[in-house]
Amino acid sequence: MITGVSIVSVWVLDQDSAKEFYTTKLGCQVTTDIQLDNGMRWLTVRPEGSKGQELLLMDPAHSMLDAETAEQVRALVAKGALSPGVMATSDCQGDYETLAARGVQFPQAPAERPYGTEAVMRDDSGNWYSFTERLAAPAGQRTT
Repeated sequence: MITGVSIVSVWVLDQDSAKEFYTTKLGCQVTTDIQLDNGMRWLTVRPEGSKGQELLLMDPAHSMLDAETAEQVRALVAKGALSPGVMATSDCQGDYETLAARGVQFPQAPAERPYGTEAVMRDDSGNWYSFTERLAAPAGQRTT
């Protein structure tokens, strides 16, 4: 049976640039970087020290997509219309300051929300992420 999600695809415009951004700016580590026979490059990263989910930094032009669809996906990425998801942090304000000093773009500074403190950040391709420090669950309750 399914036990979780291990890899999430993130469409990027340039894999070398994305590798540099995710490692140098965000502090991720490369977990796999191999060239496959079909021309696809399998490039995965995950937060330093994490044993969990990885991000597959995928170029639409060298993927399982046909050429027309790949161009449409590239256009959506470049426009900033896609969000791969939420990145978790234990210190939204402090990490925001650190990452902003490294040149990470934040269209939205940290703000209090019903679920915690959230900022919105963009990667070097234009993808945006919710960058969230979740509230602790009250005793006896679980957050999902």
